[in-house]
Amino acid sequence: MRIVFMGTPGFAVPALSEVLGQGHEVVAVYTQPPRPAGRGMSLKKSPVHGFAEANGLKVRHPLTLRDKAEQARFSALAADAAVVVAYGLILPQPVLDAPVHGCFNIHASLLPRWRGAAPIQRAIMAGDERTGVSIMRMEAGLDTGPVCLSETVPITPETTAGDLHDQLAEVGASLMVRALAALSRGGLDCQPQAVQGVTYAEKIGKAEAHLRLDLPASQVLHAIHGLSPAPGAWVMAGSGPAPFRLKLLRAEMVEGRGRPGEVLDDRLTIACGSGAIRPLLVQREGKAPMQADQFLRGTAVPVGSLLG
Repeated sequence: MRIVFMGTPGFAVPALSEVLGQGHEVVAVYTQPPRPAGRGMSLKKSPVHGFAEANGLKVRHPLTLRDKAEQARFSALAADAAVVVAYGLILPQPVLDAPVHGCFNIHASLLPRWRGAAPIQRAIMAGDERTGVSIMRMEAGLDTGPVCLSETVPITPETTAGDLHDQLAEVGASLMVRALAALSRGGLDCQPQAVQGVTYAEKIGKAEAHLRLDLPASQVLHAIHGLSPAPGAWVMAGSGPAPFRLKLLRAEMVEGRGRPGEVLDDRLTIACGSGAIRPLLVQREGKAPMQADQFLRGTAVPVGSLLG
């Protein structure tokens, strides 16, 4: 089929690769424009942009799709379907209506749970034991369209947002090409979402990264893993005139009691509101992530000190 692909971050690249690999004709790739990045603030292309150019695909990066001329350019592609994966722009109704069969989105949750911007992080932060991927036929509402295919993925106590991101990207890519194959045969069945069970995955706020150690250890662990690797849940560490932020990127729950934030032993076990957590992977401000035992070899965190 003639496919328009619309996506921006690394999460979208496996889907574009699979669509190409299945022999579909990708007539254009839409992505966010290059943005200043790095110390030199030079313009950096999105991961999808780079992959598309490396594969000889036509790339477009309009600032908006609300412009009628841009909508006419999109319509002129005469696409059978559009595949949309974390694109970053709202698709107006003329764009949604332009492809013969419509626009199809890979959403990283089991809809209607976790509609919105941060479904991967919110699922872990909420303590969900499972999540998944939904292939949705898009409509004007926020992630409200009918679901065509879905697949469940478990969330374990060790799963971080980074782990889940990579896993769901691959699952979503596989599901999307299955959906396109069914669509080409006229056999794609899309069902309205349930009215019950709707939740919204709000964008992660900066303040949420400051870890609350007065919560139960299970909730602290969910926050650590849900915010890893970015933005990273952090606490203030170090005493005297030079305290520093310490990101906790992986941890485990352990037995322990003490004041919230109290370091209980020489393995950096930290007391929470109830129970305790032991960091496994940490990142000191301005440094690369490292194993907790490696961090402790270079930085003293005395037993009895308070993190917060």
